[in-house]
Amino acid sequence: MRRLHRPAHRVIRAGPIKARPGYALLAAGPAVALPSVDVFVEGHSLAALERPAAVVKGADDA
Repeated sequence: MRRLHRPAHRVIRAGPIKARPGYALLAAGPAVALPSVDVFVEGHSLAALERPAAVVKGADDA
């Protein structure tokens, strides 16, 4: 992930279950990669994917 992050403008991760109450990132692989992720958004629906689309377009700095 560090190698991917260097040439990338931003690394965005969409988590399909991030919207669930009490969600915690417990899987080792994604948890280790998270420090290299600039934006971690919900990805459980088409509407939720509008957020990373806005980030990619540069409309959102979060």
